[in-house]
Amino acid sequence: MKASIIIPAPSINAYIREALPHYAALTHRDFEILILPDAPPAEPIPGVRLIPTGPVGPAKKRDMGAESASGQILAFIDDDAYPAPEWLARALAHFGDPAIGAVGGPAVTPRSDAFWQRVSGATFLSRLSGGFPERYWPVGQPRDIDDWPTVNFLVRRDLFLKLGGFETRHWPGEDTLLCLKIIESGSRIVYEPRALVWHHRRADLRKHLLQVGNYGLHRGHFARVYPRTSLRPLYLLPSLWLLFIGFSPLAWPISALRIPVAAGFAAYALALAAASFDIWRRQRQFWVAVGAILFIVPTHLVYGLAFLIGALAKRIDTHRDNEG
Repeated sequence: MKASIIIPAPSINAYIREALPHYAALTHRDFEILILPDAPPAEPIPGVRLIPTGPVGPAKKRDMGAESASGQILAFIDDDAYPAPEWLARALAHFGDPAIGAVGGPAVTPRSDAFWQRVSGATFLSRLSGGFPERYWPVGQPRDIDDWPTVNFLVRRDLFLKLGGFETRHWPGEDTLLCLKIIESGSRIVYEPRALVWHHRRADLRKHLLQVGNYGLHRGHFARVYPRTSLRPLYLLPSLWLLFIGFSPLAWPISALRIPVAAGFAAYALALAAASFDIWRRQRQFWVAVGAILFIVPTHLVYGLAFLIGALAKRIDTHRDNEG
């Protein structure tokens, strides 16, 4: 089974050059690599098909890559990620079942990343911090899922084209809508924890929060217009916590409400401590686990506010950003 590895990028950057030897080390050898930069690079890259696209967003680039691909399976990965050797072999094994239309795997932060990059990635490693740890760390056994990011996502090409590809009006969020179309078509999506890629994270808190806010905005909007996979309690919790904080100064002068308010903040503090321990338990990086608390608190507030804005917005505009 041939895979077409599709990498959208604004240009041939240092991360792509770092990744090329890792593609050469893949144990499954039947694949092609398609890189879609805005403009042709100064020099060709051996073993790679370059498809200049002009200044379009990543969803459009992926659609263009799918049209040009020759493999039966489209393997989407970000330009700032690179695969483990068994990535394709582990994922492609599932496509022997015709009921499976797509496979997603974790995107793990490399230990070579700078400290605050590792902290950014660690923020989502605990469910107590509001994350989906299976997206960032190999967790459990293969199982069915219904929503997965394109940093590590493989889909049958014929199914992808039949469903019309990505919804290019949205970024981020185009992957959520594609997954929704896949499951509504009757196909399954499977999580394979051993189909692993390494994914570089945001370099500082500002960039981290910009990404989180963008995700929250789209998730809030989708919770209203595509509730099947986006209207879920976990997505609502940051907004409820933000409203609780806003309500607290009004409630505190009322003696009967002081204990519930204090209990709410105490429960949050305990959840932060438990999340930090959970992060340490997975990675065994003590200071990263401690530093994650500094990211988790503003992450909840920014995501919660953006979710509310997105839920109330009649429409949201596409954001052009190639970092996933």
